[in-house]
Amino acid sequence: MDCDGQRSGVPTRIAAMESVWLHERMKSWQRSSKLEAAFEVAYTGAMRTAWKKIRYRLEWLGLKAAAKFVPLLSRKACYHLALLLGSLGAMLDRRGRRVALSNLRVAFGDEISAEGRAQIVRESYQHFARTMLDFFWSPRLTSQNFSRYVEFENRERWDEENTRPGKPVIVGCYHYSNFEWLSIVSAFAGLEGVIIAQQFKNPLLDPIFLKLRQRSGHRVAARKGAVMHLYRALRRGERFALLVDLTISAKLPTVAIKCFGLERCVTFAHVWLHQRTGAPLINVHCEPLPGGRYRVVFHPRIEFPAGASLQEMAQACWDQFEPVVRKNPAPWLWMYKHWRHRPVAANLAAYPFYANISQDFERRLDEGARKLPPMTSKVKLRRT
Repeated sequence: MDCDGQRSGVPTRIAAMESVWLHERMKSWQRSSKLEAAFEVAYTGAMRTAWKKIRYRLEWLGLKAAAKFVPLLSRKACYHLALLLGSLGAMLDRRGRRVALSNLRVAFGDEISAEGRAQIVRESYQHFARTMLDFFWSPRLTSQNFSRYVEFENRERWDEENTRPGKPVIVGCYHYSNFEWLSIVSAFAGLEGVIIAQQFKNPLLDPIFLKLRQRSGHRVAARKGAVMHLYRALRRGERFALLVDLTISAKLPTVAIKCFGLERCVTFAHVWLHQRTGAPLINVHCEPLPGGRYRVVFHPRIEFPAGASLQEMAQACWDQFEPVVRKNPAPWLWMYKHWRHRPVAANLAAYPFYANISQDFERRLDEGARKLPPMTSKVKLRRT
């Protein structure tokens, strides 16, 4: 009996040992899997960091080469190369082309045919390519020769009592045609001031752009802390220019305005500074002329009614510029996502395919409707 019991207990002990072994083995596998996963994450992160450094360096080399090569081109060669590159960009950048076509559809509806929209998209890419190549060609511009390539319209508005040198002026600019040359030649013409520049994700590129933008006499300020920097500049009697047509996240200090009848969020820094300092606010845009030349147009000083809200003031600035785009749409940046949000109550087809609903956007709309100060609304989206 004892012998049989001992014999019957052997398989049990073996099974128990196997169970313990399997348990330990599983724990070992789990530890190994975790180590492998951690190693994979670390390896992937290291590879991404290494590739980013390589990519940043390649971007820097490409821009350095452009800064050296493009100024060697004749004006005619630069113009035709930009048209070629713009056409290639319109063909190859499928994502951007889709955005541009969607933007034109909601902005103009049936006013422009499908063929007409495709033509405008191609020309929009060409205008942007011209802007970039001309920017790198700009070392050829001087205070003596810039008038061969750029003419001014309504320049006398800068010689009025409130806008002459030594007086603070706020200039609203737009991403229309050659906005880079607008800045450069204005300084050559004696209208130098402070400009705001967005810093690149690749920090190696900033010095290249900074050097080109400052060579005509402007002083470039970083976007971080820009509002207070500009406020102090205005108090010192300086001018400043700000691109005011970019869509900004509704989470940031913004106001909602109507652009081609559709709501979007833009900065109100220019009108807030006007409100605080009383400095005149003038819109300026650049438009293309035949043969690679440009015209810089100074709009009439914007007069705001007493008691106007910041949203109403920002709307008035855009309303002065929109007819320019309606008359000649191609020079505007249509491949940019101008309408990132759509109102909850809006028809889905009325906005571009990429537009999304947002609680913050609904708050900006509520502030505009009720004339509330920016960033004060607390309305919430209804969850369905």
